[in-house]
Amino acid sequence: MRREGAQNPRMDAPAQGHPARARAAAPRRLPFQRRVLLLALGGGLPAVAFVIVVLARLDWPASMRLALALVVTGCWIGCAIALSRAIVEPLRSLANLLESLAAGDFSVRGRHPRRGDALGDVVIEANRLATTLRGQRFAALEATALLDKVLAEIEVAVLAFDGEDRIRIANPAAGTLLRRRPEALLGLHAGEAGLAALLAGPACSNELHEFPARAGRWQVQRTVFREGGEPFRLLVVTDLSEALREEERRAWRRLIRVIWHELNNSLAPIKSVIETARDALAGGPLEAEERQDLAQALSLMADRSEALRRFLSRYSELARLPAPRLADCDVPALLERVAAVQPSGRVCVEAPPGLELRADPDQLEQALINLVRNAVEATPEGGPPVVLSAAPASGQVVFEVLDAGSGVANPDNLFVPFFTTKPGGSGIGLVLARQVAEGHGGTVSLANRGDRPGCRARLVIPG
Repeated sequence: MRREGAQNPRMDAPAQGHPARARAAAPRRLPFQRRVLLLALGGGLPAVAFVIVVLARLDWPASMRLALALVVTGCWIGCAIALSRAIVEPLRSLANLLESLAAGDFSVRGRHPRRGDALGDVVIEANRLATTLRGQRFAALEATALLDKVLAEIEVAVLAFDGEDRIRIANPAAGTLLRRRPEALLGLHAGEAGLAALLAGPACSNELHEFPARAGRWQVQRTVFREGGEPFRLLVVTDLSEALREEERRAWRRLIRVIWHELNNSLAPIKSVIETARDALAGGPLEAEERQDLAQALSLMADRSEALRRFLSRYSELARLPAPRLADCDVPALLERVAAVQPSGRVCVEAPPGLELRADPDQLEQALINLVRNAVEATPEGGPPVVLSAAPASGQVVFEVLDAGSGVANPDNLFVPFFTTKPGGSGIGLVLARQVAEGHGGTVSLANRGDRPGCRARLVIPG
């Protein structure tokens, strides 16, 4: 036997207490090495007995016959012992090799691996097994080291519990959350760590919870896995508070920017008109033409005030969209009603007869009106009509609106509330359409057409 690397294991020593040899040394049964020795002695015994009988009948001096008999007997016993060792010693070396592999020492190798030799083939396969196990062990160690590094670096609390709800794995983020060192958490019961309430629940949930470090809203993921045949539960706790606050700040910034833009557009001309009217009134009695100009100015103020009121009213509608009231909808009739509110000849309807859908007809009609109106306004005068179609697909009804306009120039802001590229637009049509779709469990999307210039609006509603 030989060893690879710089380790110092014992070589070629009899393996003491090995389970396989312990079972071989059963009561009333001789060990394997003794049986081999007895078989070797027994195999040569007839020949030795024959030689001794022949020597006894020869007319030689007694001393010569005794010497020859002793030589024959010695050769017989020596050959039997050598044969026994030739069989037993390689098996002991292989036993040591297997014992080292079982103990996790993969540096030991068998000597004299030779192809075409029965024992050499066994040694070759044993060495190959040791090399394979060594490679697998290194791969497992590297994977474990990588996993430990990832668990140490991520800011998500990860804990694993055994069948008795005791913590077996805890990363530094979990220790920070619970205000304890990760090593101190190992072996603690879930109740002792204040985590018993988190173990029960769905696979993934968002919930409020108070930990020793901080309280807030958390995403809790629960998974069951097995290791060594034993069940374990994995608990992953992610802090959602910062992400929600950042998203809330972005939403407020967008909303304030849009509202400020709309208010400034309305208040600036109103302020200008008021100053003009004040100067005119301060100049004395008004002539007929001046009174007419003043009336027009006041009318302009009223128009801008009404526009501002409509803007705030639309925002209020957007914030208070009710839940859909589901009913059976005749899809072709619904499309005809949507097309009827557009200019004549600007919309072409395509839908199979008898197509029905379970949805809120009023909300769905309003969402389609918004999509069709955008398509009609994007299509130049004299262009091909907008195509409004509906078709069933895998338990859903897919509505499509195709126009021949210039397409979508800024898709990132399409569903931002109050964002619009049209003069006088409110910027809530697409947002309302998306809210209607999501309220029905569906989706809405806009993209440029690939076959020709224009846009494709797609509204999918579960059937």
